[in-house]
Amino acid sequence: MSRNQHIPQYCGSCWAHGAVSALGDRVKIARGGAGVDINLAVQHILNCGNVGSCHGGTIDGAYQWIHKISKETGTGISYESANPYLACSSESTEGFCKSVDTTCKPLNIARTCGSFDKEGGSCTGLSNYPNVTVAEYGSIEGKDAMMKEIYERGPIACGIDASPLLNWETGIIKEAGEQIDHVISIVGWGKEGDQGYWIVRNSWGEYWGDMGYVNVAFGALQIEEQCSWATVDIFTALEKKNQVHCHEGGDNCKASQKVVV
Repeated sequence: MSRNQHIPQYCGSCWAHGAVSALGDRVKIARGGAGVDINLAVQHILNCGNVGSCHGGTIDGAYQWIHKISKETGTGISYESANPYLACSSESTEGFCKSVDTTCKPLNIARTCGSFDKEGGSCTGLSNYPNVTVAEYGSIEGKDAMMKEIYERGPIACGIDASPLLNWETGIIKEAGEQIDHVISIVGWGKEGDQGYWIVRNSWGEYWGDMGYVNVAFGALQIEEQCSWATVDIFTALEKKNQVHCHEGGDNCKASQKVVV
């Protein structure tokens, strides 16, 4: 899924988007490309991860956190359908963020809102919800290591110099770059003539670049300096027959509203 991290207001959550999109790709690979795409909730990380915010985060922080909760609780990152992206974190004052509760509690992990009182009425935090856990994670750098990881296990998240990308339109970008200040996902590589390049998914929306993607020449924009990966462990899917079936209003899956530490 190509997202826009700056909608419905500006949020510097590229670090979470880059990690989540690469992990979502790996879920799709694990499923052999079958079934409806599984999109993971970036907002869950912003609400509960404590590894970053709308003002930045680390390249591997999202994976560290998902791995931690996977091992401690057996439940990982929730799906987008139960926790839509708001582009808000606790300290953000952009747009409507000042009026949004982003504390880490069941309502802000996975929720539903019943249509009638008899079906649950107001919004309900769910005790059980579709999620993806992480078995392990790590960091890599360098073209050869990156290619090997992508080929064997799927897309990765990497740091990049965003400045040359701001007004980029199309083609292969070749600038060396000066500093890493953005995170994207690398989904593969290609070659045009003698020029090899990384196929990069950004998180600025499909209006930008080549429908949200950009081709970055090998070695350009500091893209081979800091990368991270995570392996998928357990994920909820129809073919897995591992879903807990909650009612429309969540009355049979209500979670305690205790704040999650």
